[in-house]
Amino acid sequence: MQREPGKVSIVITNHNRAAYLAECLDSLHRQTYVNKEIIIVDDASSDRSIDVVRAWCEKNGVVGTDSLILVKLPRNAGFSGAITTGFFLARGEFIAVQDADDFSHSSRLEKQVAYLQSEPDVALVGTNYAAFKDAEKDRQYVPANWLSYGEEIRSVYRKGGHCVCHGTIMFRGDVFDRIGGLSRKIVGAEDYDFIVKFLEHKARIENMPEILYYYRLHTNQRSLAYYSKKE
Repeated sequence: MQREPGKVSIVITNHNRAAYLAECLDSLHRQTYVNKEIIIVDDASSDRSIDVVRAWCEKNGVVGTDSLILVKLPRNAGFSGAITTGFFLARGEFIAVQDADDFSHSSRLEKQVAYLQSEPDVALVGTNYAAFKDAEKDRQYVPANWLSYGEEIRSVYRKGGHCVCHGTIMFRGDVFDRIGGLSRKIVGAEDYDFIVKFLEHKARIENMPEILYYYRLHTNQRSLAYYSKKE
C-alpha cells in the first residue's frame, strides 16, 4: 500500500467505552489539521459502543465517506491485537494514537505534523498531557516529573523506565512498515514495549512540552494499575 503524503491516520481502540466515545471523536473532528482519517477498532465490545459511533457518524455527516473507518473484531484480541490491526489499516504518512476515553487539543495533530516535518530524523513524537478525574474536567493537573526529553528519553528506557505517554504519540508510517506493531507478550506494558522497539531500531524519539492531550482517570481504565505508579 502506498502511503498518502501528509495524511494522518488516527487509530482508536475501543472496548466498552461507549460513555466516552462521542467526546473523543468530537475532539478529533475539531482538529485544525484537515488531512486525516479516523480508524476505530472495536475489540468485541458488549456495550453500546457501535451504536454510539454510528450515531456520531450520522450526526457529523461522515456516513459513506472514508474519513472514519469502523472495524468490529469478532472476538476480543486484546489491546495489542486491536491497535496493530488499526495500524495495518492506516493509509497515512503519519499514524497517531488516541485512547477512546481521552480527548485531544484541537491543534494536536497540526503541531505534531509540523514537528515531524521540521525534524526529519525524528520517528515518533509524543506530547505533554493533563490528567483529570472522570467528571472533573475543570480540575486538570500535569503529572510532575514524568516525561523526559531529548537524549534523556533513551537513557530512561535503557534503565527500564517509561517517559512517553502512549495516547499522545504520532509516528511515521514507514517506520511502522519496517518494525511492525505491538507485542502481545507483555500484557499491561504493551505501550512500553512498543517505544522500546523504536529505540532498538535506532529511531529517534521526542516529546513536545506543550499540553496537547487530556488523560481521563476512571475506575475501569486499562492502565489504572500502571498509571498510579506515574503520579
